[in-house]
Amino acid sequence: MLEPVPDAGSSREAIGLGNAAGKGLNTRHGTILTLEDISVSFDGFKALNNLNLYIGVGELRCIIGPNGAGKTTMMDVITGKTRPTEGQAWFGETLDLRHMSEVQIAQAGIGRKFQKPTVFEALSVFENLELAQKTDKSVWASLRATLTGEQKDRIAQVLHTLRLISSAQRPAGLLSHGQKQFLEIGMLLMQDPQLLLLDEPVAGMTDAETEFTAELFKSLAGKHSLMVVEHDMGFVGSIADHVTVLHQGSVLAEGSLEHVQADERVIEVYLGR
Repeated sequence: MLEPVPDAGSSREAIGLGNAAGKGLNTRHGTILTLEDISVSFDGFKALNNLNLYIGVGELRCIIGPNGAGKTTMMDVITGKTRPTEGQAWFGETLDLRHMSEVQIAQAGIGRKFQKPTVFEALSVFENLELAQKTDKSVWASLRATLTGEQKDRIAQVLHTLRLISSAQRPAGLLSHGQKQFLEIGMLLMQDPQLLLLDEPVAGMTDAETEFTAELFKSLAGKHSLMVVEHDMGFVGSIADHVTVLHQGSVLAEGSLEHVQADERVIEVYLGR
């Protein structure tokens, strides 16, 4: 249990870390994300119900569960889009997510990728990555700015990691669905997040693209913490050491994939027989 920090002071102090972007993130106990007794109510309906979740530094965690289990609402709470009705949400030991805006949370080092890729289709792949590292400027001012050698090297590194070097000058709108997914992940990586939230990243991908995504996520784990929400159990099995199953806004089961697949409650509400 984390020691409580007074709301007014702690939130202001935490927000002050903003652009330090997690480089100075306090994770001395090895936990990067703590959700304790989180509840979210919408007009009397509990989308989250006393949810408890702990993500370790460098961990790759998969979140599974039926539609309506609360997976999206949970990510909305983590990113500041939705405020919890009850409970605590901490990034590291000291950043109280309940008192931070979406922008402040992103600056602190949490990046989120939605299921449908969102890229600037009229701009090239390179320009999309260039723009992603200059979030405090307008689009055209950013694109007119002169890149440093270090920035060019960083973009080249991300292009290489995502196997997009040969497409660097192509308009993003001409990429395949899978390539757009990779580009959006690259745009997040340009901001060097500590924690990546990835919503159904392999939906609509080819088998080859799905296999590459598994390799990519395993290579990112350790350098980053990853939370992957996914329905493709084959993909989950290829990447996950630890799986959390959500049901009706709470954790139903947790452990290895083999463990949760053998759980009678998980079979009943999600996997089927």
